[in-house]
Parts: sequence; C-alpha cells; structure tokens
Amino acid sequence: MRSPHEILKKYWGYDSFRPLQEDIIQSVLAGNDTLGLMPTGGGKSITFQVPGMILDGLTLVVTPIISLMKDQVDNLLERRIKACYLYAGLSFSETKKVFEKCRFGKYKFLYVSPERLCSKSFVDQLRLMNLSMIHLLIISYHKYKKIGRKCIATYFNFDAVIFLCSIILLLQVFYTVDSKTQSCLS
Repeated sequence: MRSPHEILKKYWGYDSFRPLQEDIIQSVLAGNDTLGLMPTGGGKSITFQVPGMILDGLTLVVTPIISLMKDQVDNLLERRIKACYLYAGLSFSETKKVFEKCRFGKYKFLYVSPERLCSKSFVDQLRLMNLSMIHLLIISYHKYKKIGRKCIATYFNFDAVIFLCSIILLLQVFYTVDSKTQSCLS
C-alpha cells in the first residue's frame, strides 16, 4: 500500500498536507468512521481522495452540488484518476454504463446527489459494487436554505444506505458549520 504522502506527491504534486488533512486521512485509513470539520478552502477534497486512492474499491461521494461534482471529476480525470458522476441528465444507457464500470472496478470515485440515496434501484446497484468508503459532504446552513430542505433531509436517512451496503468507512467532511447546522446534526 502506498503512503498518503506518496499519493499526495504523485497525483497532486504537494510535499505536505495542510492542517487537519493528515489527521483525517490517518483516521480513515485506520478504519474509523470519521467526521472532519474544516473551513471553506481548507482542502477537504484531499481528505477523501487520498484515502480513496489507497483503499481497494470505489469511494462513493455524496454532494448536492452538481457543479462541484463536475469540477471534482474533471480535476481527478486531469490527474489520471478514474472518476465519474451520476446526474439527472444522463440517459438510461449512460447510467447503466456507469454502474457497470463501477461494478467492475473501472472507477475509484463515483459522485452522486443525496436524492440518489432514496432510490431503491440505486441502492441495489451499490450492493453489487466493491465500496471502500462513503464520503458525505454536508454543506453549511446558508447553502442549505438555497438548495432546499428535501435535499438535506436525505442525508439524515443515510443510515439505511450504510446498513444495506455493509459499508465499513464513513467520512463526513463539513463546510464551515454555523449554529443552526450544528443543531440539526446533534
């Protein structure tokens, strides 16, 4: 197994991690469910992408922001890391191809919106994949108000997906969390 520092250098070109990144990564690699609280611009993506490259299997990334999915997948592809995302605009055949490639280990990262977690057919597909980790990106309350309560409420039904898929690792990395968001999480 490669070390986190080797992965960081090879794919991102950095010699060292930012504050908190390495602690979060080491916790994940030790097999712990991990909660990371990091400021905007703190390098949250590295905290799941580096372990995702080290662990066998696919990392499922759940985020409500489609533009973030696209940006992160494009960034990973530029680094020659196999990644994809599912969004409503894909045809049935395109979606089926993504599932097949995930099932056969052709991707390291699959990005989806929280609404996918409510789909029985999606959860059935997850059961067929070799998932190593789920990364759950929760956004701050002010963004929550803009994208809607239904989307965020999906996160709090997440236990069912973990149970159904027998996932070992769950990494939650939050954007800056205000008091209203903290009260929702407690």
